[in-house]
Amino acid sequence: MNILITGMAGFIGHAVAKRLAEDGHAIVGIDNLNEYYDVALKRARLDDLAGFSNVRFEPLDIADSKGMQRLFAGERFDRVIHLAAQAGVRYSLENPVVYAQSNLIGHLNVLEGCRHQQIAHLVYASSSSVYGMNGKVPFETCDNVDHPISLYAATKKSNELMAHTYAHLYGLPATGLRFFTVYGPWGRPDMALFKFTRAILEGAPLPVYNHGDMSRDFTYIDDIVEGVVRVLDVIPDGHPEWPDEAMVPDSGRAPIALYNIGHGSPVALMDFVRAIESATGCTAQCDYQPMQPGDVPRTWADTEALFAVTGYRPAVGVEEGVARFVAWYRDFYQV
Repeated sequence: MNILITGMAGFIGHAVAKRLAEDGHAIVGIDNLNEYYDVALKRARLDDLAGFSNVRFEPLDIADSKGMQRLFAGERFDRVIHLAAQAGVRYSLENPVVYAQSNLIGHLNVLEGCRHQQIAHLVYASSSSVYGMNGKVPFETCDNVDHPISLYAATKKSNELMAHTYAHLYGLPATGLRFFTVYGPWGRPDMALFKFTRAILEGAPLPVYNHGDMSRDFTYIDDIVEGVVRVLDVIPDGHPEWPDEAMVPDSGRAPIALYNIGHGSPVALMDFVRAIESATGCTAQCDYQPMQPGDVPRTWADTEALFAVTGYRPAVGVEEGVARFVAWYRDFYQV
């Protein structure tokens, strides 16, 4: 297949592109290489893909409407994997405008391109952040998610609504994936594992929010990739006969689907820190701090719906995944 991947220089985009290239698919990847975090790391990910003759990269911002129109007009894509976004919960408090540009305008441009080219299946990234103030665990895609607590989460919920609208109006099959705390080699420097590992190896204090009383459904990157790849050919067809009273957020009359993609087993934050200590052979200097605005105390994915359609079950536990990341970090940064 000929597949477009937006955000290919990103953490998940790089990993998905590499897997699909190894499987023999033709990949066109775009990214704006913004400076939200170290651009050198993004370029290193692209360099890691440079050996594949079936991967082509084009620098392009998804918020560039004319550029996106030219891209779709000049290509015939069988699938679109939309992973590009302005990430980060805390940064959305500091620079909200970039979230509107990338996550709303950019998402709209992707939807428009898919509509006009009649893409057979759009798979796009949502986030566990959409669950916001939801107190029920594990989180299910049928849960009410109308109470986000960060602008980032609000944009991701908006992405789901926009995709539903395009599926309803234009018959565009669209599947949203709510990612849960992705980690592993080539990960983002703004994420906990990267920051904690750097601090521990440098002997610096590491900020531990909510005084360590938190848990996350940490999901290793290879497990995320497996889920994305498997869902590509699980194309939703909708249920036109569904009555109004049976409508739910994760399915309905339109050809849409929505899945959690996580490990399905939350890990206490301090257990995560101990796994990093074990992998590095160093002791953490924890700086306990209160809960940060926009943050949530816990996440936990119910993944049964994804398993039902793909047979996908995460295979990598936290101790193994953290050890793999630390080994990559030491090699990449020569420490």
